[in-house]
Amino acid sequence: MRVDRRTREPDGTQTTQTRYFATSLDPGAVSARGLLDLIRGHWSVENNLHHEKDRWWDEDRHVCRRPGLGERFTTLLSAAVSALRVLHPGGPGEPLKAQADALNWDIDRAVKLLTG
Repeated sequence: MRVDRRTREPDGTQTTQTRYFATSLDPGAVSARGLLDLIRGHWSVENNLHHEKDRWWDEDRHVCRRPGLGERFTTLLSAAVSALRVLHPGGPGEPLKAQADALNWDIDRAVKLLTG
């Protein structure tokens, strides 16, 4: 499968990027639109979760030398982000980081929110 992506920069210049993908899906069982939705779904996870964890919590800069500690840190951070998204303790449109910071300053509220 070939996907061409065209982007326009703020200065007006355009760039085109071509990517190729291989799949074991039956060509008769999936449409081109279905394949594109699968690819976009993958990048949705990357953009919504991993980018957010690295941008707000600097996940990529953490260095853990003890075996298994990095995986545990990532699991806890992912659980915290998921809990914030599900419980949504902030106001409408409030960024996830601001919600986390508010709970950090009010530990009793955070415990009540998690223990329901």
